[in-house]
Amino acid sequence: MKKIAAALCLVCLTFCATAARADVKLPPVISDHMVLQRDAAAPIWGSATPGEQVTVAFAGQTKTATADAKGHWMVKLDPLPVSAEPRTMTITSSINHKPLTISDVLVGEVWLGSGQSNMDMHVPSYTNSDAVLAQAAAGTYPKLRLLHKGRAGWEEAVPTNNFKFSALLFAFGSQLQQKLDVPVGIMVGAVGGTPSGYWLTEEMYRSDAVCQAQAQEFAKTYDFDAAVKKYDQELAVWKVAAGKAKLAKGKAPRGPNRPAKAGESSGRIGGLYIAHVQPYAPYAIRGVLWDQGESGTAITGVDQFNLMGALIKGWRKAWGQDFPFLYVQKTSGGGTAWDLDDPVTKNASKFSPLPAREPGNSDGLYRELHIKIQQHPKTAMVISTDLGSGVHPTNKAAYGERAVRVALGFVYGQNVEISGPLYASHKIAGGKVTLKFTHVGQGLAARHSDKLQGFMIAGADKKFHWADAVIKGDSVVVSSAAVPQPVAVRYAWSGNAPWANLFNKDGLPAQTFRSDDWK
Repeated sequence: MKKIAAALCLVCLTFCATAARADVKLPPVISDHMVLQRDAAAPIWGSATPGEQVTVAFAGQTKTATADAKGHWMVKLDPLPVSAEPRTMTITSSINHKPLTISDVLVGEVWLGSGQSNMDMHVPSYTNSDAVLAQAAAGTYPKLRLLHKGRAGWEEAVPTNNFKFSALLFAFGSQLQQKLDVPVGIMVGAVGGTPSGYWLTEEMYRSDAVCQAQAQEFAKTYDFDAAVKKYDQELAVWKVAAGKAKLAKGKAPRGPNRPAKAGESSGRIGGLYIAHVQPYAPYAIRGVLWDQGESGTAITGVDQFNLMGALIKGWRKAWGQDFPFLYVQKTSGGGTAWDLDDPVTKNASKFSPLPAREPGNSDGLYRELHIKIQQHPKTAMVISTDLGSGVHPTNKAAYGERAVRVALGFVYGQNVEISGPLYASHKIAGGKVTLKFTHVGQGLAARHSDKLQGFMIAGADKKFHWADAVIKGDSVVVSSAAVPQPVAVRYAWSGNAPWANLFNKDGLPAQTFRSDDWK
């Protein structure tokens, strides 16, 4: 009996010790086929038994960490040079000496893509309308690797995986890999129909003084009770319409959104960041490609420009990296292109005459707001006015190519123009306004007409009139007989401006601007 009791005791002790030990575990972002960011300290992390020592060995480096009281551990590999050689990483622990092996590890460039539907929608959504994308996705790319939240880990870029991936990010990553000729890893966290307010944490938002100041200023004139009353009225109307649709077995219209107080949201601030982006941090990356804006911020009184500033700063802090942030311009399309036969810009709007009436004060505000986002440090805009319109533009290969162009010039320092002319300053003299621009590139040019158009000027009465415009060197001079003493100038001041035709000779369109701040 004593022997049996002793044996049972030994089994119990062994079971308890096994149950108490947590095997070393890794997040999905640390897996076979991964790409590590070159020339940067590369964090490798996971969980283990508190106090357990974990050793990571890769490319001649050996790094050891001790799991903290919550079982978390992390090492940082020293910066690694680019390598297309598939190599193995081993991870061992002081408790369980059987190593974990991570195979087929490359070193190159890593990019994160995020945003809403135009980043989230997969390749098959566009192959019928985008032959270039369809052909590209049907290929195999040994130096390109893909990672999507919710999957087991990194995947090789073979057709079966390519077609399950983000169309825009695949178009970007595959073209970038070929341009740089180094391994590229692309990972995506995006959800359709989502506002930017769900893509940064509460702490990122609440700690941003600019956002808080804007919300407080908005609250001074915001009637929340009136907004709730209006919502109740709209909800009652919607319920009737939804009931009729149900009886007719049709699709009910979208219901109204419940209002929130100034500086607050009716949804969960940060919810999507926690679910779809946070699991990637702090994996070393080169930069972010963002495509979102149609759904706004969902935070009452805080605009996209200021909230994106908080988001960009917050993400960089979470990563511990001051990485470049590229974003696709909103709204998409609405303008003409340098070359309407170019496969990249073939979906652009046809050049048209000026409208009979000049645009109103609010017509260009949405465009202006999104163009301003690139004023945040180390942020660049991927121009889309000449790439085709629609909520979901169909030529994703072209959007990817334009984003690669911006990355090559803005991030990788190649000699390529990344933007059309951007307003810099103006001077008024003798009834004329002389405009200066950045991103002149190879020079300014009018396209599709000998006449440069799209400019309007106003005097002190704030009434705008179409202006005559001529290019003089790297400047544009505008004037109008109807405005003998001009005070302000605007260009392409509209959501859609196929009639605006200023470009640089690099083929990129000038962007909407105004010199005034009139309401």
